[in-house]
Amino acid sequence: MTGDTRPGTPADRPRTGTSRGSAPVHGTWEPWPAARWEDAFLSGNGTHGAMVFGDPDDDRVIVNHHRLVRPNGSADARPPELADRLGDLQDRLLAGDVHAGEDFTDGRPLLWVQPFHPAFQVRVRRPPGDSRPYRREADFTTGVVRADCGGRRSEVFVSRADDVIAQYVTAPGPSVEVMLDHRLPGAPSDLAVAHAAVRTPEGALLTLRARYPGSDLAYTGVTLVVTDGAARPALPGLRVEGARSMLLLTRVHRHPGELDALAELRALRELLTGGAEGGGAGPEAGGAGVGRGAGSETGDAGAGRDAGPEAGDAGAGRDAGPDAGEAARPDAVGARAGSGAGAGGPRTEEEIGRVHARLLARHTALHRAAYLRVTLDLRADPAERALPGSALLRRPASPALLERLFAAGRHHLLSASGTLPPRLTGLWTGDWDTAWSGAFTTDANLNLQTASAAAAALPEVTEAHAALVHAQLPHWRDNARAVFGTRGVVAPAHTDGESGHLYHLSRAYPLHVWTAGADWLLSPLVDHDETRGAQDPRLAAALAETARFYEDFLTRTDEDGRLVVVPSYSPENRPANASWITVNAAMDLSAARHALRTAAAYHPGPDAERWLALADRLPRHRVNAEGALAEWARPGLLDSYDHRHLSHLYGVWPLDEINPYDTPALAAAAHRALELRGAENDSAHGHLHHALIAARLRDAERLAHALGTVLAGDFFHLSLMSGHYPNRHVYNADASHTLPAVLVEALIQSTPGRLVLLPALPAGLPSGELRGIRTRFGARIDLTWAPGGAKAVLRPGRTCRIELRTSSGARPLVLRAGEDRVLTLGPR
Repeated sequence: MTGDTRPGTPADRPRTGTSRGSAPVHGTWEPWPAARWEDAFLSGNGTHGAMVFGDPDDDRVIVNHHRLVRPNGSADARPPELADRLGDLQDRLLAGDVHAGEDFTDGRPLLWVQPFHPAFQVRVRRPPGDSRPYRREADFTTGVVRADCGGRRSEVFVSRADDVIAQYVTAPGPSVEVMLDHRLPGAPSDLAVAHAAVRTPEGALLTLRARYPGSDLAYTGVTLVVTDGAARPALPGLRVEGARSMLLLTRVHRHPGELDALAELRALRELLTGGAEGGGAGPEAGGAGVGRGAGSETGDAGAGRDAGPEAGDAGAGRDAGPDAGEAARPDAVGARAGSGAGAGGPRTEEEIGRVHARLLARHTALHRAAYLRVTLDLRADPAERALPGSALLRRPASPALLERLFAAGRHHLLSASGTLPPRLTGLWTGDWDTAWSGAFTTDANLNLQTASAAAAALPEVTEAHAALVHAQLPHWRDNARAVFGTRGVVAPAHTDGESGHLYHLSRAYPLHVWTAGADWLLSPLVDHDETRGAQDPRLAAALAETARFYEDFLTRTDEDGRLVVVPSYSPENRPANASWITVNAAMDLSAARHALRTAAAYHPGPDAERWLALADRLPRHRVNAEGALAEWARPGLLDSYDHRHLSHLYGVWPLDEINPYDTPALAAAAHRALELRGAENDSAHGHLHHALIAARLRDAERLAHALGTVLAGDFFHLSLMSGHYPNRHVYNADASHTLPAVLVEALIQSTPGRLVLLPALPAGLPSGELRGIRTRFGARIDLTWAPGGAKAVLRPGRTCRIELRTSSGARPLVLRAGEDRVLTLGPR
């Protein structure tokens, strides 16, 4: 039974907290420091990232930045010029030559995109002290990582307001060493590194410049150390004595030539006095370099230079390493560093504490508001909620674990999104040897990681995704022209965040003929527009370009006069009886139809009529002899079922092309395809992609099994960041970032004209509350459920008529802007 009342009264609105006198934990903790970088707690602002170990004796914070990619010769790579050979390839494929695509390349070797890498670690070292009591914790509501030990405390956050990594240390001890240490796993031995340290009125300025081998590009880290103690340079860092507190403010930039470290000092000093407030030093300020002074010329900003990458306390000597600039006199540099606005700075423990509190408040106002827009309460056992993450991970069936992983995934996704969306590793790595270059893999992983953005009210994530897409559109145009000889755009399957050119390809990965990429990457932006009820003109223009590509590309027909997508590719699979480059992959058909129809919706008029007519001429999906939706609609191509990707079910998720309500026969075929799909190499993204599709097909049991496989497979590090494979193998954000979307899809689904409540609720989650979900028809929903029934409170932002789907069936529902609607559902 389903009932409703209107409008909602205050008594109808969901209460905060739970009826059991406990609430979900928005954070995690451990009783010991991180022993591995993978277990370090994470903070980030979408540009800078921090990995915090929490060791009281050697307090390490690994610094990351979205723009840190190592030059490898691919920056100037271009797509293969194959357009003049396209016609011959199409002829051969349509004539039945299933291996015709084997030589559709320019013969280049596989070239990876520029690999993502860490910058350095900020280290605060002191003589061993009391080791108990000890606790390190991450607060997801603020992004603060804290470690307490024997009266010592270290707090780290990455400011969304000021784009700076802030580390506040109290009771550091009578003598501590502070340094920027580039020596991380996999760091190139020929990285040209120069250190500098100089006293300032606030304490000291540390810089580390690392020039990439064989390149004019470098990255420079700058840390302003503010302390009430006495600081003196002791290269490659400094020694601080008699301090009761320290505040370390760190930024890093990738740049050509040299960075003006003194300009960076002035910028950091503004944060001490509040001079940057309102001026916008946030993650999106400053373009690709993100920060002040990137790329400008500089001399040395230190009291001395380091003697090379492995130098210890080299005194005040000069750097004899490669690329060292002209050494400046220490007294002259010190005088320059000590001059200018704000040079006095905070010098007492109380003053330093006030600066830290002000910076934290500015950051928290942004981070907390975003994080708390959506919350999940699974009525977990309070005793389990109180466990450290290490203990909770050993209880894979616990609702408390799902609560915490939902919270962690939301925090990590938000923290990794800003200048760019999350990489394969989010925004973090402690090793220079990142798997798959730590890139943005766009044929599956990126969209899976960001899948919760629209529904779970994280526009910050979608805006980061949009920034990546729109910045690369000129390169997408180059791809379409070079490979296909068309107008419009073709997206790459891999990018380092800089280049959108399509050059990562090989015989077994012919990613240059994947034509679905533009629609796949624009689809989340369409969902965002529907959710907010407005059309982004940039997106409208990109959709039109996608449609123009299909106008030029879809010129071949089959014997029935239907258009044919040729060549075609289903990432990253191949038919059992053919090569990788084929005809009419299901994903390509869904993408072409969706792209043309969506472009038409954004551009009514003659263009729309032409695009809709083109979409109607595309072939239908095929159901194979086993009753499954075929991965290739071309008759005669046999399915390969044991594969981690589920590209052929794009029409089920995230699109609405195939669903149990409008296309029940195709939905049944898609469900059969899902049943037959293997897990291949047990990758996390494959399992959770499976779960998302199961949710759309209302298969709660299959969703629970896929989710349970990940929870029981030891995929999660103590940081609650995940591994790509079981047993925490290969640091990777897919499971962490995708898991919240799986739970949202299990509980609430929406289209512009439909709301589905509790479509795939796992049996192991009999009660709970999900608050703040956004729908694609413009309403916010709070949902509570229990074995005896459920209640949904809808708060529409615009007037609309939708279809409501529950376990009881379907009925129409009229929503009026500004009028709450309370729906009561009977037992399932």
